[in-house]
Amino acid sequence: MRAHELTMGRTFGVTFDHGEDFFDALSAFCREHGVRQGYIPSFIGAFAEVDIVGACEKLEDPDAPVWAKTYVTNVEAFGAGTIAHDPETGDILPHVHVSAGLKTHSADGRTSHLLGAKVQFLSELFIVEVAAPTMSRPRNPALYHVPLLTFGTPE
Repeated sequence: MRAHELTMGRTFGVTFDHGEDFFDALSAFCREHGVRQGYIPSFIGAFAEVDIVGACEKLEDPDAPVWAKTYVTNVEAFGAGTIAHDPETGDILPHVHVSAGLKTHSADGRTSHLLGAKVQFLSELFIVEVAAPTMSRPRNPALYHVPLLTFGTPE
């Protein structure tokens, strides 16, 4: 286990507009407001199209992370995530999960890691900035090179 006390910064209410790319809008918000790290305690919204992690085929290594994506359309979504900072590029590194109900299939659901989404109508988010410590996502070579959230200087 890893743990670190967090010093909270600002809190924002944000809406993304119809047709916007979710991650492009999140990155633009963070650049405009100087948010380098934080968390999204929850968000609600609708997506015209979504890519989430998922596979239908038999997995070669069931313990390994799944990198395949599943494409779904016209969903209502509820999600949450964290935002870390990439010290090399200055970009944010979001990690967001969603539960999405397919509106045209009796709201059948999909739940997984969000890879991409196009906003339909709107998405409403709360974003809480973390002022300290630095949050990053170095890849762990012992765990399939999965990027893991790290607090402070990575070891």
